[in-house]
Amino acid sequence: MNIEELQKKPPYGMIAILFFGAFVAFLNNTLLNVALPTIMAEFDVKPAIVQWLTNGYMLVNGILIPASAFFIQRFTNRKLFLTAMSLFTLGTALAAFAPSFGVLVAGRMVQASGSGMMMPLLMNVMLTAFPVERRGAAMGMFGLVIMAAPAIGPTLSGWVVEHYSWRTLFEIILPCAAIVLILGFFKLKNITPNRDIKVDVFSLVLSSIGFGGLLYGFSTAGDKGWDAPEVYGTIIIGLIAITTFILRQLRMKDPMLEFRIYKYPMFALSSVIMVVVSASMFSGMILTPIYVQTVRGISPFHAGLLMLPGAILMAVMSPITGRLFDKYGGRILAVIGLSITVITTHLFTNLNVDTGFYHIMFLYTLRMFGMSLVMMPVMTNGLNQLPTSANPHGTAMNNTLQQISGAIGTAVLITIMNKRMESVGAELAAKAAASGNAPGNPEAMKELTQQALLDGITYTFHVSTYIALVALLLALFMKRVTPQKNSRAHAKKMEPQTE
Repeated sequence: MNIEELQKKPPYGMIAILFFGAFVAFLNNTLLNVALPTIMAEFDVKPAIVQWLTNGYMLVNGILIPASAFFIQRFTNRKLFLTAMSLFTLGTALAAFAPSFGVLVAGRMVQASGSGMMMPLLMNVMLTAFPVERRGAAMGMFGLVIMAAPAIGPTLSGWVVEHYSWRTLFEIILPCAAIVLILGFFKLKNITPNRDIKVDVFSLVLSSIGFGGLLYGFSTAGDKGWDAPEVYGTIIIGLIAITTFILRQLRMKDPMLEFRIYKYPMFALSSVIMVVVSASMFSGMILTPIYVQTVRGISPFHAGLLMLPGAILMAVMSPITGRLFDKYGGRILAVIGLSITVITTHLFTNLNVDTGFYHIMFLYTLRMFGMSLVMMPVMTNGLNQLPTSANPHGTAMNNTLQQISGAIGTAVLITIMNKRMESVGAELAAKAAASGNAPGNPEAMKELTQQALLDGITYTFHVSTYIALVALLLALFMKRVTPQKNSRAHAKKMEPQTE
């Protein structure tokens, strides 16, 4: 079956299986965070050690996603999905019955080796199965899957850990993963085009060191500090490796990751907007829980409930946004969504120690509504300009940039918050000392620290407002890419250069 015939009658049953697999994998990503203190107590490990359950998972994902373009081109979608789901199921079983902390970490990393391929593979299948004029709706349903899983993950995890063992989290995932694997074995067909290309081992090594180093360095900067050798050292090594990797890809006949796709202006613009939006989006997802739990003193479970409506709304809006994209294009949605994001982010700068629970919930939910109008339309508009042969590279590039920009945005915003908190804390302490009311008791110190933290959070939301404003200005330059413009003539831009 050629692509034209496939796009007239997309394989909805097969795509549903892929969606189910992706949902299980994404749900797993957010389940474990709440359980980390319990795991620390059971295995008697320190916070820096237990973090490897999340850092190790993230690093394996960071290494595999850039390589996904090669795997998607080299292997059939059926073989790739079954391999990924088998690894994920094996890792889940290892983690569920882990007798030691080391086995648990190994199980998580095996899980990541499977889940790291799920998003690029699913996106590539949808880009192949749906024509450009129907991709918005298809990508909207994909957005529903990837947003719904993280939305229910923390709340489900909190309830499970409160009533059962942390192992139950993996025991819930295990049968679901097994069912997806069995369904995939019997129902999946090959629809994506393949080429007999060989892996360039040196490119794979450079990619692993480069992207893995950057992700690890920026992700640990908030905890270790920027002056820690393992932070700036891994970032420097990562930058050198990525620079060498890019130069090598530009000279290769069959690059592992095709950087010439940035010759397409709308794809290049969408990448820049997504990087900026990701950095701004993470401010709300990180700063809001810190404010709610530390400044307002709200319990973790209720903090999760406060953020749940926003996450659910973002998931529900995804398919609606997809249909609106097909009808009106990406620019109008992105401009409206980013305008809402800029306004609501600015309103977060007015938080104080007495801000009401439902007021915070409303602001956060409205901000998530704005974000729901941005991510998928911007990404899909950029991908629509690429020829079919470049889809694996486009999806791999987008997913890689989202991971890296999320890690960088998190590290930078946390650093800004901490620096501001320290300077304001010092000023408040100096003023108290000058007035003869130096805080000498724990309650006074707690209040001073709370005020300094609040100032640090609101100041960081100021910075995030300007970041979102940059994305809004960039969105004004978006142009709708029609099916006629995505012609074979565009593929000439992708002609490889010989080494």
